[in-house]
Amino acid sequence: MTPRLVGAAVVVAAASAVVLARRRRPRSAPGTGAASAPRSGWLAVTVARDVDDVLPAGRTPGPLARFGDAVELEARIAPGDKGTELRARFRQGASRAAAGDRDRGRLRAALREAKQLIEVGEVLRVDPVPHGRRTATPTGALVELATARSNEEGTL
Repeated sequence: MTPRLVGAAVVVAAASAVVLARRRRPRSAPGTGAASAPRSGWLAVTVARDVDDVLPAGRTPGPLARFGDAVELEARIAPGDKGTELRARFRQGASRAAAGDRDRGRLRAALREAKQLIEVGEVLRVDPVPHGRRTATPTGALVELATARSNEEGTL
């Protein structure tokens, strides 16, 4: 085996171990106040606009409208008067399945998309990358996976 091939195999093995460890990590119980799931259930973004511009006439921003009545929204002045805090959470009557980790990630992504629409008028996308397609390699596949999930879990 060439040193380059051995290096590639080590990178793939390490990345696989990280993915498996993350999947096997125990999830905290709902309502325990974990960082990814606040006890109150509210998720928030700060929007650089006035309160009246964030929810004009009570209209729900497009990305959040997908959730319908399952989500309650709130707009209030952000701490330090730094714009508006747009908050969303699943209603108390929503089923536990609707408030699962995956749906909470989708709600977080919808909040970020709503923020972009309100501030700049469009949702910014990473893909396609400016220089063309990524090379089809194991590490390229990991970057694609991380990019696809980054809006739900955090940023890269």
